[in-house]
Amino acid sequence: MRLNLTTQIDIQPVKGENPWLDGPIEWNMGLLRSALAWLSERTGKSLLKLTDKDYRENSLSQLLDIYGSAYDVNIRVFNDLQHTITGWPGGKPNADDTDRPERAHPFPKRIIVFSPHPDDDVISMGGTIGRLVKHGHDIHIAYQTSGNIAVNDEEVVRFMHFVNGFRKVFSVDKDDFIARKYADVKAFLKGKPADGIDNRDILNIKGLIRRVEARTACAYNGIPKSNIHFLDLPFYESGRIEKLPMTAKDVKIVSDLLEEVRPHQIYVAGDLADPHGTHRKCTDAVLAAIDEAKNAGAEWLADCRIWMYRGAWAEWDIENIQMAVPISPDELRMKRNAILKHSSQMEFAPFLGNDSRLFWQRAEERNRATAELYHRLGFADYEAIEAFVEYKPL
Repeated sequence: MRLNLTTQIDIQPVKGENPWLDGPIEWNMGLLRSALAWLSERTGKSLLKLTDKDYRENSLSQLLDIYGSAYDVNIRVFNDLQHTITGWPGGKPNADDTDRPERAHPFPKRIIVFSPHPDDDVISMGGTIGRLVKHGHDIHIAYQTSGNIAVNDEEVVRFMHFVNGFRKVFSVDKDDFIARKYADVKAFLKGKPADGIDNRDILNIKGLIRRVEARTACAYNGIPKSNIHFLDLPFYESGRIEKLPMTAKDVKIVSDLLEEVRPHQIYVAGDLADPHGTHRKCTDAVLAAIDEAKNAGAEWLADCRIWMYRGAWAEWDIENIQMAVPISPDELRMKRNAILKHSSQMEFAPFLGNDSRLFWQRAEERNRATAELYHRLGFADYEAIEAFVEYKPL
């Protein structure tokens, strides 16, 4: 399937490392943010303390020629970054939203968070989810894939031990179906080579484990069962690391959910550094479905904003952040607890990658680093920040 994505992500890349050091350039706000963040780190000063001398001594005198003084550049970038910070990711009702990332109305909003795997939602934006729930929005979580290949065989054995023990304790399963299935699972796993492929029964059990964990995390976050959607996109179900091609079937599943909910806000993964490509395909499916809705003249789309998050692998650069949601110490603790509900994805998860940190550690360190960057630039000393970039269909 060839997808014609008429889309735009408002990302302003910085070409090369510190291009202002190579001579005069054409400035935009992304470059201004990047340059001043670099200058702030280099001088050890916050934005509003940078001086004309700092600019001249660090190859940024061109900005003084354009804007007149360090103060004028400083306040311009400071105000721009300040307007990204909001404690109301769903919009603040009855407030002037001129300089806020999200509009005040409608309130409350219908919201879909698309999660490529059954834990990306809490890893990437668990604090923001908690804030949206607290503010009373109708928030739906859509798990796009089963995540079944990311469960170790030991987890299957552990859950089968429980099921078999349950059978014995309560004297159920008169025809011994569970006992026979338990024996089949143990026999299959015992004979499976190290690089072997699971059969459908094992994949289904692993998918069920991840569903249970996702439901538990959602319950912890106060999201009702009726708002949890397991899409099980077909492209993922190869049983292997290498996935199947994405097709119209995947897009149709996403489109049906969009039409059912008709959201005012969509959150989608922008963390395309996922080493196995699942995030990219999941994002492509959402963007293709949005394109189809646009081409079909869907009325709900005109009143919908789309925000892209990043997760365990990377964070948005300062020049691109358009919404920064501060997370308090208690909210960060709750985010960690929600991540820990996905117990199969802790230290024994197959795809932790070369990074030895656990997913909750990566998320916390990334969120704290974003908060520290904002603080160094002269903003409040937040415990953590989750960052987002707006995506606009063309």
